[in-house]
Amino acid sequence: MVAEDIPLNIVYEDEQVMVVNKPAGMVVHPGHGNYSGTLVNGLIHHIENLPTNSNERPGLVHRIDKDTSGLLVVAKTEHAMTYLSNQFFDRTTERLYYALVWGNLDDDEGTIEGNIGRSFKNRLQMDVFPEEDYGKHAVTHYKVLERFSYVTLVECKLETGRTHQIRAHFKHIGHTLFNDERYGGERILKGTTFTKYKQFVDNCFKVLPRQALHAKTLGFEHPITKKWLQFDSEMPEDMQLAIEKWRNYTVHQKE
Repeated sequence: MVAEDIPLNIVYEDEQVMVVNKPAGMVVHPGHGNYSGTLVNGLIHHIENLPTNSNERPGLVHRIDKDTSGLLVVAKTEHAMTYLSNQFFDRTTERLYYALVWGNLDDDEGTIEGNIGRSFKNRLQMDVFPEEDYGKHAVTHYKVLERFSYVTLVECKLETGRTHQIRAHFKHIGHTLFNDERYGGERILKGTTFTKYKQFVDNCFKVLPRQALHAKTLGFEHPITKKWLQFDSEMPEDMQLAIEKWRNYTVHQKE
């Protein structure tokens, strides 16, 4: 693995941990098709002798998808790696995401449960399966923040941290993430057939050329001081612009 001088948006750092605000488009660790330019390549340039996790990945306690933006905690010592990993395993961390999803959710808040495992039809996707059947137990709590007729802004609280958890869970309940190409959200899933509406949605896709998902809040107990640390990040500009467009569209609809 090659150390690369990649600029990192460091939110917090001490001798034990570092919290990074990852931009959309950055892969977290090297893998098939992405051998350089990843967050890990930048981390090993910034910090010497990072501990490795069970998958031999330096510093990583958890990860977020390439096209998801937001907060990640990195372990700088073996002790921090073990201590933080246990918190993720025991579900004592706090992780809040903002997502823009297709459709108007029936309830203002709710919980999505269902095992998540790799899809039998498409190996690049995760699917939701009945409990005990296949995959790993997964729980997502959500709360509606704002409704825009054909899409909804939701806050998601993760109880578990499975691969593509929010993306797979919301597709499962019929509310695929806006512009989530892997799960079919890059098509117009709700709304009218008017050409003007299609142009409006295409413009939203242009300003937000990725799934509308941001890891907004991250909280955990410090490995040494045992103090609760909580960090919050602003939604990136691309998501803010798309939401603003929907907000204006909804206002004009009502006029």
